[in-house]
Amino acid sequence: MTREEVSRQPAHRPLLARLVDLRPSEGPALAWSWAYIFAILASYYVLRPIRDQMGIAGGLENLPWLFLATLIGMLALNLPFAWLVKSLPRARFVPLTYRFFAGNILLFAVAIFLSDQESLVWIGRVFFVWLSIFNLFVVSIFWATIVDVFSTEQGKRLFGFIAAGATLGAISGSAVTATLASHVPTWALLVAAALLLEVAVFAMRGLARLSERLHEVPGERATETIGGSTLAGIRRTFASPYLLNIALFLLLFSVTSTFLYFEQAGIAKRSFPDRAAQTAFFASVDLAVNVLTLVIQFFVTGRIIKAIGVGPTLALLPAASVLGFAALAVSPSLVAIVGFQVLRRAGNFAIARPVREVLFTVVPRDDRYKAKAFIDTVAYRTGDQIGAWSYAGIGALGLAGTWAAILAVPLSIAWLVNALWLGRAQRQREAEISVETDTETAASSRAALGVP
Repeated sequence: MTREEVSRQPAHRPLLARLVDLRPSEGPALAWSWAYIFAILASYYVLRPIRDQMGIAGGLENLPWLFLATLIGMLALNLPFAWLVKSLPRARFVPLTYRFFAGNILLFAVAIFLSDQESLVWIGRVFFVWLSIFNLFVVSIFWATIVDVFSTEQGKRLFGFIAAGATLGAISGSAVTATLASHVPTWALLVAAALLLEVAVFAMRGLARLSERLHEVPGERATETIGGSTLAGIRRTFASPYLLNIALFLLLFSVTSTFLYFEQAGIAKRSFPDRAAQTAFFASVDLAVNVLTLVIQFFVTGRIIKAIGVGPTLALLPAASVLGFAALAVSPSLVAIVGFQVLRRAGNFAIARPVREVLFTVVPRDDRYKAKAFIDTVAYRTGDQIGAWSYAGIGALGLAGTWAAILAVPLSIAWLVNALWLGRAQRQREAEISVETDTETAASSRAALGVP
Protein backbone atom coordinates (compact mmCIF):
# COMPACT_ATOMS: atom_id res chain seq x y z
CA MET A 1 0.00 0.00 0.00
CA THR A 2 1.43 3.41 -1.02
CA ARG A 3 1.74 6.41 1.27
CA GLU A 4 -1.07 8.13 -0.64
CA GLU A 5 -3.37 5.09 -0.17
CA VAL A 6 -2.62 5.04 3.54
CA SER A 7 -3.52 8.71 3.83
CA ARG A 8 -6.90 8.01 2.24
CA GLN A 9 -7.81 5.32 4.83
CA PRO A 10 -10.55 6.25 7.36
CA ALA A 11 -9.24 7.76 10.59
CA HIS A 12 -10.63 4.88 12.66
CA ARG A 13 -8.96 2.18 10.56
CA PRO A 14 -5.65 1.84 12.50
CA LEU A 15 -7.43 1.21 15.81
CA LEU A 16 -9.92 -1.20 14.25
CA ALA A 17 -7.14 -3.06 12.46
CA ARG A 18 -5.40 -3.64 15.76
CA LEU A 19 -8.55 -5.22 17.18
CA VAL A 20 -9.87 -7.34 14.30
CA ASP A 21 -8.91 -8.39 10.78
CA LEU A 22 -12.11 -7.15 9.11
CA ARG A 23 -12.74 -7.59 5.39
CA PRO A 24 -15.10 -5.61 3.11
CA SER A 25 -18.83 -6.38 3.57
CA GLU A 26 -18.27 -8.00 6.99
CA GLY A 27 -18.83 -4.84 9.06
CA PRO A 28 -22.67 -4.83 9.21
CA ALA A 29 -22.83 -8.56 10.03
CA LEU A 30 -20.23 -8.08 12.76
CA ALA A 31 -22.24 -5.20 14.23
CA TRP A 32 -25.48 -7.23 14.29
CA SER A 33 -23.60 -10.16 15.82
CA TRP A 34 -22.30 -7.88 18.56
CA ALA A 35 -25.76 -6.51 19.32
CA TYR A 36 -27.22 -10.03 19.30
CA ILE A 37 -24.78 -11.58 21.78
CA PHE A 38 -24.55 -8.39 23.88
CA ALA A 39 -28.29 -8.55 24.59
CA ILE A 40 -28.22 -12.29 25.41
CA LEU A 41 -25.29 -12.07 27.82
CA ALA A 42 -26.55 -8.87 29.45
CA SER A 43 -29.84 -10.67 30.12
CA TYR A 44 -28.12 -13.75 31.54
CA TYR A 45 -25.71 -11.81 33.75
CA VAL A 46 -28.52 -9.78 35.24
CA LEU A 47 -29.98 -13.13 36.31
CA ARG A 48 -26.86 -15.15 37.18
CA PRO A 49 -26.00 -13.52 40.56
CA ILE A 50 -29.66 -13.91 41.58
CA ARG A 51 -29.48 -17.62 40.70
CA ASP A 52 -26.24 -18.11 42.66
CA GLN A 53 -27.67 -16.41 45.75
CA MET A 54 -30.87 -18.47 45.50
CA GLY A 55 -28.81 -21.64 45.17
CA ILE A 56 -27.05 -20.86 48.45
CA ALA A 57 -30.35 -19.96 50.15
CA GLY A 58 -31.71 -23.37 49.18
CA GLY A 59 -28.80 -25.09 50.97
CA LEU A 60 -25.37 -26.08 49.66
CA GLU A 61 -26.21 -29.72 50.41
CA ASN A 62 -29.04 -29.50 47.85
CA LEU A 63 -26.89 -28.23 44.97
CA PRO A 64 -26.12 -31.73 43.58
CA TRP A 65 -29.87 -32.39 43.38
CA LEU A 66 -30.38 -29.08 41.59
CA PHE A 67 -27.68 -30.08 39.09
CA LEU A 68 -29.47 -33.41 38.56
CA ALA A 69 -32.76 -31.62 37.94
CA THR A 70 -30.95 -29.38 35.45
CA LEU A 71 -29.70 -32.39 33.47
CA ILE A 72 -33.20 -33.88 33.38
CA GLY A 73 -34.57 -30.53 32.19
CA MET A 74 -31.91 -30.37 29.47
CA LEU A 75 -32.87 -33.82 28.20
CA ALA A 76 -36.57 -32.93 28.26
CA LEU A 77 -36.08 -29.67 26.34
CA ASN A 78 -33.74 -31.03 23.66
CA LEU A 79 -36.44 -33.03 21.87
CA PRO A 80 -38.97 -30.19 21.37
CA PHE A 81 -36.12 -27.89 20.32
CA ALA A 82 -34.89 -30.48 17.79
CA TRP A 83 -38.46 -30.70 16.46
CA LEU A 84 -38.51 -26.90 15.98
CA VAL A 85 -35.18 -27.05 14.12
CA LYS A 86 -36.51 -29.85 11.94
CA SER A 87 -39.85 -28.19 11.18
CA LEU A 88 -39.19 -24.43 10.95
CA PRO A 89 -36.63 -22.19 9.23
CA ARG A 90 -34.04 -20.46 11.39
CA ALA A 91 -35.83 -17.11 11.12
CA ARG A 92 -38.80 -18.66 12.98
CA PHE A 93 -37.44 -21.21 15.45
CA VAL A 94 -34.79 -18.90 16.94
CA PRO A 95 -37.23 -16.08 17.89
CA LEU A 96 -39.75 -18.63 19.17
CA THR A 97 -37.13 -20.13 21.48
CA TYR A 98 -36.01 -16.77 22.86
CA ARG A 99 -39.58 -15.58 23.44
CA PHE A 100 -40.41 -18.82 25.22
CA PHE A 101 -37.60 -18.13 27.68
CA ALA A 102 -38.58 -14.46 28.00
CA GLY A 103 -42.11 -15.53 28.94
CA ASN A 104 -40.64 -17.85 31.58
CA ILE A 105 -38.66 -14.95 33.06
CA LEU A 106 -41.80 -12.83 33.38
CA LEU A 107 -43.58 -15.71 35.15
CA PHE A 108 -40.70 -15.92 37.64
CA ALA A 109 -40.91 -12.15 38.18
CA VAL A 110 -44.61 -12.44 39.06
CA ALA A 111 -43.97 -15.44 41.34
CA ILE A 112 -41.18 -13.63 43.22
CA PHE A 113 -43.31 -10.49 43.56
CA LEU A 114 -46.17 -12.48 45.12
CA SER A 115 -44.11 -14.91 47.25
CA ASP A 116 -43.45 -15.00 50.98
CA GLN A 117 -40.11 -15.96 52.54
CA GLU A 118 -40.86 -19.69 52.74
CA SER A 119 -42.11 -20.08 49.18
CA LEU A 120 -39.21 -17.96 47.92
CA VAL A 121 -36.80 -20.79 48.81
CA TRP A 122 -38.64 -23.21 46.51
CA ILE A 123 -39.01 -20.61 43.77
CA GLY A 124 -35.27 -20.06 44.07
CA ARG A 125 -34.56 -23.76 43.57
CA VAL A 126 -36.74 -23.91 40.47
CA PHE A 127 -35.16 -20.70 39.18
CA PHE A 128 -31.66 -22.13 39.74
CA VAL A 129 -32.51 -25.14 37.58
CA TRP A 130 -34.32 -23.10 34.94
CA LEU A 131 -31.51 -20.54 34.51
CA SER A 132 -28.93 -23.31 34.27
CA ILE A 133 -30.93 -24.62 31.30
CA PHE A 134 -31.65 -21.18 29.85
CA ASN A 135 -28.07 -19.95 29.64
CA LEU A 136 -26.75 -22.94 27.70
CA PHE A 137 -29.65 -23.01 25.24
CA VAL A 138 -29.70 -19.31 24.35
CA VAL A 139 -25.92 -19.07 23.95
CA SER A 140 -25.73 -22.34 22.01
CA ILE A 141 -28.41 -21.08 19.59
CA PHE A 142 -26.49 -17.85 19.12
CA TRP A 143 -23.27 -19.63 18.21
CA ALA A 144 -25.10 -22.10 15.97
CA THR A 145 -26.48 -19.10 14.07
CA ILE A 146 -23.04 -17.48 13.87
CA VAL A 147 -21.42 -20.72 12.65
CA ASP A 148 -24.19 -20.89 10.02
CA VAL A 149 -23.42 -17.35 8.86
CA PHE A 150 -19.60 -17.22 8.87
CA SER A 151 -17.11 -19.55 7.19
CA THR A 152 -14.22 -21.35 8.90
CA GLU A 153 -11.74 -18.74 7.68
CA GLN A 154 -13.97 -15.92 8.92
CA GLY A 155 -14.46 -17.72 12.23
CA LYS A 156 -10.73 -17.81 12.92
CA ARG A 157 -10.52 -14.06 12.34
CA LEU A 158 -13.80 -12.86 13.82
CA PHE A 159 -15.14 -15.23 16.50
CA GLY A 160 -12.84 -13.90 19.20
CA PHE A 161 -13.93 -10.34 18.44
CA ILE A 162 -17.61 -11.37 18.32
CA ALA A 163 -17.13 -12.98 21.72
CA ALA A 164 -16.01 -9.55 23.00
CA GLY A 165 -19.59 -8.40 22.39
CA ALA A 166 -20.68 -11.17 24.73
CA THR A 167 -18.22 -9.94 27.33
CA LEU A 168 -19.46 -6.36 27.11
CA GLY A 169 -23.00 -7.64 27.62
CA ALA A 170 -21.86 -9.73 30.58
CA ILE A 171 -20.05 -6.75 32.12
CA SER A 172 -23.13 -4.57 31.69
CA GLY A 173 -25.48 -7.17 33.16
CA SER A 174 -23.31 -8.04 36.16
CA ALA A 175 -22.54 -4.37 36.83
CA VAL A 176 -26.27 -3.55 36.85
CA THR A 177 -27.03 -6.34 39.32
CA ALA A 178 -24.00 -5.60 41.51
CA THR A 179 -25.07 -1.94 41.71
CA LEU A 180 -28.83 -2.35 42.07
CA ALA A 181 -29.25 -5.66 43.96
CA SER A 182 -29.57 -3.90 47.32
CA HIS A 183 -31.85 -1.14 46.02
CA VAL A 184 -34.14 -2.65 43.35
CA PRO A 185 -36.55 -5.57 43.89
CA THR A 186 -35.51 -8.84 42.28
CA TRP A 187 -38.63 -9.05 40.13
CA ALA A 188 -37.74 -5.73 38.46
CA LEU A 189 -34.32 -7.07 37.44
CA LEU A 190 -36.05 -10.08 35.90
CA VAL A 191 -38.33 -7.87 33.80
CA ALA A 192 -35.28 -6.02 32.45
CA ALA A 193 -33.68 -9.37 31.52
CA ALA A 194 -36.81 -10.41 29.58
CA LEU A 195 -36.76 -7.16 27.58
CA LEU A 196 -33.13 -7.75 26.64
CA LEU A 197 -34.09 -11.06 25.02
CA GLU A 198 -36.45 -9.19 22.71
CA VAL A 199 -33.52 -6.97 21.71
CA ALA A 200 -31.63 -10.18 20.86
CA VAL A 201 -34.48 -11.29 18.56
CA PHE A 202 -34.36 -7.92 16.75
CA ALA A 203 -30.58 -8.19 16.24
CA MET A 204 -30.83 -11.81 15.08
CA ARG A 205 -33.25 -10.79 12.35
CA GLY A 206 -30.91 -8.02 11.24
CA LEU A 207 -28.09 -10.56 10.97
CA ALA A 208 -30.32 -13.04 9.10
CA ARG A 209 -30.96 -10.46 6.37
CA LEU A 210 -27.22 -10.37 5.64
CA SER A 211 -26.33 -14.03 6.08
CA GLU A 212 -26.80 -15.34 2.56
CA ARG A 213 -24.75 -12.53 1.02
CA LEU A 214 -21.98 -12.95 3.57
CA HIS A 215 -21.34 -16.70 3.36
CA GLU A 216 -23.09 -18.76 0.71
CA VAL A 217 -22.63 -22.51 1.06
CA PRO A 218 -23.69 -24.81 -1.81
CA GLY A 219 -26.78 -26.78 -0.91
CA GLU A 220 -27.49 -24.75 2.25
CA ARG A 221 -30.07 -21.96 2.42
CA ALA A 222 -30.75 -20.29 5.75
CA THR A 223 -34.36 -19.56 4.75
CA GLU A 224 -35.16 -23.27 4.31
CA THR A 225 -36.01 -25.76 7.02
CA ILE A 226 -33.17 -28.06 8.05
CA GLY A 227 -35.37 -31.15 8.16
CA GLY A 228 -34.03 -34.54 9.18
CA SER A 229 -34.84 -36.52 12.30
CA THR A 230 -35.66 -35.08 15.72
CA LEU A 231 -33.18 -37.54 17.26
CA ALA A 232 -30.47 -36.86 14.67
CA GLY A 233 -28.43 -34.70 17.04
CA ILE A 234 -28.13 -37.46 19.63
CA ARG A 235 -27.41 -40.19 17.07
CA ARG A 236 -24.87 -38.11 15.16
CA THR A 237 -22.99 -37.16 18.32
CA PHE A 238 -22.42 -40.77 19.31
CA ALA A 239 -21.74 -41.96 15.74
CA SER A 240 -19.10 -39.34 14.91
CA PRO A 241 -15.70 -39.51 16.69
CA TYR A 242 -15.26 -35.80 15.93
CA LEU A 243 -18.54 -34.73 17.54
CA LEU A 244 -18.07 -37.18 20.40
CA ASN A 245 -14.69 -35.64 21.21
CA ILE A 246 -16.20 -32.15 21.17
CA ALA A 247 -18.71 -33.48 23.71
CA LEU A 248 -15.85 -34.93 25.77
CA PHE A 249 -14.07 -31.55 25.67
CA LEU A 250 -17.14 -29.88 27.14
CA LEU A 251 -17.75 -32.64 29.68
CA LEU A 252 -14.20 -32.43 31.09
CA PHE A 253 -14.40 -28.65 31.24
CA SER A 254 -17.72 -28.87 33.06
CA VAL A 255 -16.56 -31.44 35.63
CA THR A 256 -13.57 -29.36 36.65
CA SER A 257 -15.57 -26.12 36.58
CA THR A 258 -18.11 -27.62 38.99
CA PHE A 259 -15.37 -28.40 41.51
CA LEU A 260 -14.38 -24.72 41.51
CA TYR A 261 -18.01 -23.56 41.63
CA PHE A 262 -18.71 -25.54 44.80
CA GLU A 263 -15.59 -24.20 46.47
CA GLN A 264 -16.59 -20.64 45.59
CA ALA A 265 -20.18 -21.18 46.79
CA GLY A 266 -18.95 -22.50 50.14
CA ILE A 267 -16.62 -19.55 50.62
CA ALA A 268 -19.40 -17.08 49.81
CA LYS A 269 -21.77 -18.66 52.34
CA ARG A 270 -19.12 -18.61 55.09
CA SER A 271 -17.91 -15.09 54.33
CA PHE A 272 -21.15 -13.25 53.54
CA PRO A 273 -24.16 -14.15 55.73
CA ASP A 274 -26.38 -11.47 54.18
CA ARG A 275 -28.20 -12.46 50.95
CA ALA A 276 -27.75 -9.10 49.26
CA ALA A 277 -24.03 -9.22 50.09
CA GLN A 278 -23.78 -12.71 48.57
CA THR A 279 -25.48 -11.52 45.37
CA ALA A 280 -23.14 -8.53 45.20
CA PHE A 281 -20.11 -10.82 45.76
CA PHE A 282 -21.07 -13.15 42.89
CA ALA A 283 -21.74 -10.15 40.65
CA SER A 284 -18.33 -8.67 41.54
CA VAL A 285 -16.58 -11.93 40.64
CA ASP A 286 -18.49 -11.98 37.34
CA LEU A 287 -17.44 -8.39 36.69
CA ALA A 288 -13.76 -9.19 37.30
CA VAL A 289 -13.99 -12.19 34.96
CA ASN A 290 -15.58 -10.19 32.21
CA VAL A 291 -13.22 -7.21 32.37
CA LEU A 292 -10.23 -9.56 32.06
CA THR A 293 -12.00 -11.49 29.29
CA LEU A 294 -12.59 -8.30 27.30
CA VAL A 295 -8.92 -7.32 27.40
CA ILE A 296 -7.89 -10.79 26.16
CA GLN A 297 -10.53 -10.84 23.39
CA PHE A 298 -9.55 -7.44 22.03
CA PHE A 299 -5.80 -7.86 22.07
CA VAL A 300 -4.89 -11.56 22.34
CA THR A 301 -7.43 -14.09 20.97
CA GLY A 302 -7.17 -13.41 17.24
CA ARG A 303 -3.38 -13.17 17.38
CA ILE A 304 -3.04 -16.48 19.23
CA ILE A 305 -5.22 -18.39 16.74
CA LYS A 306 -3.30 -16.89 13.82
CA ALA A 307 0.07 -17.65 15.41
CA ILE A 308 -0.35 -21.23 16.68
CA GLY A 309 -3.56 -22.56 15.10
CA VAL A 310 -6.83 -24.02 16.41
CA GLY A 311 -5.51 -27.10 18.25
CA PRO A 312 -2.77 -25.51 20.38
CA THR A 313 -5.03 -22.55 21.16
CA LEU A 314 -7.79 -24.92 22.28
CA ALA A 315 -5.24 -26.68 24.52
CA LEU A 316 -4.28 -23.52 26.43
CA LEU A 317 -7.16 -23.72 28.94
CA PRO A 318 -6.61 -27.41 29.80
CA ALA A 319 -2.88 -26.76 30.21
CA ALA A 320 -3.56 -23.81 32.52
CA SER A 321 -6.02 -25.96 34.47
CA VAL A 322 -3.39 -28.63 35.10
CA LEU A 323 -1.14 -25.98 36.67
CA GLY A 324 -3.98 -24.23 38.52
CA PHE A 325 -5.43 -27.33 40.16
CA ALA A 326 -1.95 -28.54 41.08
CA ALA A 327 -1.34 -25.22 42.81
CA LEU A 328 -4.67 -25.45 44.69
CA ALA A 329 -3.83 -28.99 45.80
CA VAL A 330 -0.58 -27.72 47.33
CA SER A 331 -1.85 -24.45 48.82
CA PRO A 332 -5.65 -23.87 48.83
CA SER A 333 -6.83 -20.45 50.02
CA LEU A 334 -9.62 -17.93 49.45
CA VAL A 335 -7.44 -15.73 47.24
CA ALA A 336 -6.13 -18.72 45.26
CA ILE A 337 -9.58 -20.20 44.61
CA VAL A 338 -11.20 -16.92 43.54
CA GLY A 339 -8.12 -15.89 41.52
CA PHE A 340 -7.99 -19.23 39.69
CA GLN A 341 -11.73 -19.08 39.07
CA VAL A 342 -11.43 -15.62 37.52
CA LEU A 343 -8.46 -16.57 35.33
CA ARG A 344 -10.00 -19.87 34.23
CA ARG A 345 -13.40 -18.45 33.35
CA ALA A 346 -11.78 -15.56 31.49
CA GLY A 347 -9.63 -18.04 29.54
CA ASN A 348 -12.73 -20.02 28.63
CA PHE A 349 -14.78 -17.05 27.47
CA ALA A 350 -11.93 -15.25 25.69
CA ILE A 351 -10.08 -18.15 24.09
CA ALA A 352 -11.57 -21.64 24.49
CA ARG A 353 -15.18 -20.75 23.68
CA PRO A 354 -14.67 -18.87 20.37
CA VAL A 355 -12.06 -21.43 19.23
CA ARG A 356 -14.38 -24.30 20.12
CA GLU A 357 -17.07 -22.76 17.90
CA VAL A 358 -14.65 -22.89 14.96
CA LEU A 359 -14.82 -26.69 15.32
CA PHE A 360 -18.48 -26.59 14.21
CA THR A 361 -17.75 -24.69 10.97
CA VAL A 362 -16.58 -27.95 9.37
CA VAL A 363 -19.68 -30.05 10.13
CA PRO A 364 -22.96 -30.28 8.15
CA ARG A 365 -25.66 -27.71 8.86
CA ASP A 366 -27.90 -30.31 10.51
CA ASP A 367 -25.16 -30.97 13.08
CA ARG A 368 -24.60 -27.27 13.75
CA TYR A 369 -28.06 -26.98 15.30
CA LYS A 370 -29.13 -30.45 16.46
CA ALA A 371 -25.86 -32.12 17.51
CA LYS A 372 -24.45 -28.84 18.76
CA ALA A 373 -27.51 -28.14 20.91
CA PHE A 374 -27.26 -31.64 22.41
CA ILE A 375 -23.52 -31.26 23.07
CA ASP A 376 -23.74 -27.73 24.47
CA THR A 377 -26.56 -28.61 26.83
CA VAL A 378 -26.75 -32.30 27.76
CA ALA A 379 -23.02 -33.08 27.54
CA TYR A 380 -22.21 -29.95 29.51
CA ARG A 381 -24.75 -30.67 32.25
CA THR A 382 -23.68 -34.31 32.41
CA GLY A 383 -20.26 -32.96 33.35
CA ASP A 384 -21.96 -30.85 36.02
CA GLN A 385 -23.53 -34.02 37.41
CA ILE A 386 -20.27 -35.91 37.54
CA GLY A 387 -18.55 -32.95 39.17
CA ALA A 388 -21.34 -32.26 41.68
CA TRP A 389 -21.74 -35.82 42.90
CA SER A 390 -17.98 -36.42 42.93
CA TYR A 391 -17.56 -33.33 45.09
CA ALA A 392 -20.39 -34.50 47.37
CA GLY A 393 -18.76 -37.92 47.59
CA ILE A 394 -15.45 -36.39 48.59
CA GLY A 395 -17.25 -34.43 51.30
CA ALA A 396 -19.12 -37.51 52.53
CA LEU A 397 -15.78 -39.27 53.00
CA GLY A 398 -14.66 -36.43 55.25
CA LEU A 399 -11.99 -35.28 52.81
CA ALA A 400 -11.19 -31.61 52.26
CA GLY A 401 -11.68 -29.70 49.03
CA THR A 402 -7.97 -30.29 48.33
CA TRP A 403 -8.85 -33.78 47.10
CA ALA A 404 -11.15 -32.30 44.45
CA ALA A 405 -8.16 -30.31 43.14
CA ILE A 406 -6.00 -33.45 43.16
CA LEU A 407 -8.65 -35.37 41.19
CA ALA A 408 -8.95 -32.48 38.72
CA VAL A 409 -5.27 -32.69 37.71
CA PRO A 410 -5.45 -36.01 35.76
CA LEU A 411 -8.82 -34.97 34.34
CA SER A 412 -7.23 -31.78 33.02
CA ILE A 413 -4.38 -33.80 31.47
CA ALA A 414 -6.93 -35.98 29.62
CA TRP A 415 -8.70 -32.77 28.55
CA LEU A 416 -5.40 -31.43 27.16
CA VAL A 417 -4.87 -34.54 25.01
CA ASN A 418 -8.47 -34.30 23.79
CA ALA A 419 -8.00 -30.65 22.74
CA LEU A 420 -4.90 -31.43 20.68
CA TRP A 421 -6.73 -34.31 18.92
CA LEU A 422 -9.63 -32.01 18.05
CA GLY A 423 -7.27 -29.43 16.58
CA ARG A 424 -5.76 -32.01 14.21
CA ALA A 425 -9.19 -33.37 13.24
CA GLN A 426 -10.53 -29.87 12.53
CA ARG A 427 -7.55 -29.06 10.32
CA GLN A 428 -8.03 -32.27 8.34
CA ARG A 429 -11.76 -31.63 7.84
CA GLU A 430 -11.07 -28.05 6.75
CA ALA A 431 -8.57 -29.27 4.14
CA GLU A 432 -11.04 -31.85 2.80
CA ILE A 433 -13.80 -29.22 2.49
CA SER A 434 -11.39 -26.89 0.68
CA VAL A 435 -10.55 -29.60 -1.86
CA GLU A 436 -14.24 -30.39 -2.42
CA THR A 437 -15.07 -26.70 -2.89
CA ASP A 438 -12.24 -26.22 -5.40
CA THR A 439 -13.41 -29.29 -7.34
CA GLU A 440 -17.02 -28.05 -7.45
CA THR A 441 -15.89 -24.57 -8.54
CA ALA A 442 -13.73 -25.98 -11.32
CA ALA A 443 -16.58 -28.22 -12.51
CA SER A 444 -18.99 -25.25 -12.54
CA SER A 445 -16.52 -23.17 -14.53
CA ARG A 446 -16.05 -25.91 -17.12
CA ALA A 447 -19.81 -26.35 -17.46
CA ALA A 448 -20.27 -22.60 -17.95
CA LEU A 449 -17.66 -22.65 -20.73
CA GLY A 450 -19.15 -25.74 -22.32
CA VAL A 451 -16.03 -27.80 -21.61
CA PRO A 452 -16.76 -31.48 -20.82
